[in-house]
Amino acid sequence: MKYIVLVGDGMSDYPIEELGMRTPLEAARTPNMDFIAQNGTLGQAKTIPDKMTPASDVANLSILGYDPKKYYSGRGPLEAANLGIELEEDDVAFRCNLITASGDTLLDYSAGHIKSGEAEKLIKFLDQKLGTNKIRFFNGMSYRHLLLVKRGAELKLQDLKCLPPHDIAGQNIKKNFPKGDNADLIIKLMQDSRQILENHEINLVRLDLKENPANMIWLWGQGKKPSMPKFSDKFKISGSVISAVDLIKGLGRILGLEVINVDGATGYYDTNYQGKADAAIKSLEKNDFVFVHVEAPDEAGHNGDLREKLTAIERFDQVIVGSLLEYCKNKNDFRILVLPDHATPVSLKTHTADLIPFAIYGKDIEARNFINYSEKEAQKSELYFEHGYQLLEYLILGRIINA
Repeated sequence: MKYIVLVGDGMSDYPIEELGMRTPLEAARTPNMDFIAQNGTLGQAKTIPDKMTPASDVANLSILGYDPKKYYSGRGPLEAANLGIELEEDDVAFRCNLITASGDTLLDYSAGHIKSGEAEKLIKFLDQKLGTNKIRFFNGMSYRHLLLVKRGAELKLQDLKCLPPHDIAGQNIKKNFPKGDNADLIIKLMQDSRQILENHEINLVRLDLKENPANMIWLWGQGKKPSMPKFSDKFKISGSVISAVDLIKGLGRILGLEVINVDGATGYYDTNYQGKADAAIKSLEKNDFVFVHVEAPDEAGHNGDLREKLTAIERFDQVIVGSLLEYCKNKNDFRILVLPDHATPVSLKTHTADLIPFAIYGKDIEARNFINYSEKEAQKSELYFEHGYQLLEYLILGRIINA
C-alpha cells in the first residue's frame, strides 16, 4: 500500500468579497482536488491544539501523526536538524529571520524574499561580528536562518515570549521585542545586527535597486532538542519528505524519514512544482509513504496577495495533485490525503487555528459524492478529528491508536 500526503501550506481561508464571498479554495480551478472530494471523502481536523500557537511546526507535526502537546519543543530545533546542527541537551536554537526595518517599524518579515546567495553572505558576516563560543549563526535559505545559543537553557531562553515577524509586519519593533528572563541578551543581538547590516554593501545595492534591505534580524521560534519516536517504529512503514523549507525537512530528519532535496524548490511562488511531483513519484518506487509540502499558498496569504494565492492553489492542484493522481491511475493499493496545515487568510496575513478541510481518496475509502474540495463542503461531513495527529493514523491504519 502507498500512502501519499499532499500539503498546500495555508491554503484554507475565509470568504472574500472580491470572490463573491467565496474562499480561494472555492474560487480557484482545482479539478484534481475536486475529483478526490467527489470520489473519496471530506472531513475536518484540528491540527492546532487548544492554547497552542497556530504555527506551521505545530500543524505539520500533527499531520505527520505526532501529538504537539507531547512532542513539540519549538521551531528552531527542527530547522537545526535539517542544517545538520547537533544540539546538546541545554542548547537553545532560535529561528533567525532577515527582516527589513524602517525607523521603528518592522516593514518586511522576509527582506523582500532575499535570495539565498545574498543572505548567506550576510549571515556569515553576522557570525563573524556577533558570534562567540556560545553564540553562532547558521545559514539556511532565503530569509530563513538559525541562531544557536550554547547552554541557553541555563538562562531559560526557551521560555521567552517571542513573536513571529510575519505576525507583526507594519508594527513597532520595540513594542514586540522578546519578553521574559534574560530577554535583554536576545534583544541586544537583534539591535546590534541592525548596526552591522545597515551599511553592508549588499544592502546598499538592494536600496539602489529599490529592493527591501535585509538590515536586521528577528529571533523567534526557539526551543530545545526534541525527542520523538521514529516514523517507521510508529507506523511500520518507510517514507520520505519533500519540501523547500528547513522546518519540514528538519522534522523529517528527526522522524527518520528520507529527506529529498529538489532543485529549484524555493519555498516561494517560483518553486519547482513539477520537480517535487516527479521526486514524490520516484520515491514511491522504494518507500510506502511520501509527504509533499508546498509553501507558496502560505506565502501569498502572509503577503495579503489574493491573486498569487489563487495561482499557487491552482498550480498545486494541477502539478502536484494531478501528477500523483495520474501515478495512481490503474492502481488499487494507494490512499491520497490532501489538506492545508492551517489557514492563512489573505485578509489577516497570518495563521489561524481554524479547523482545516481534508480530502481522502483511495483503497477502502467510500465515495461520499461531495461537490468539491472546499472549507464549506468539508463542513458537511461527519468525519472530524478533534486531535489532528489521529488523521494520519486513520489514513494508514484505518483506525485510531491514540484515543
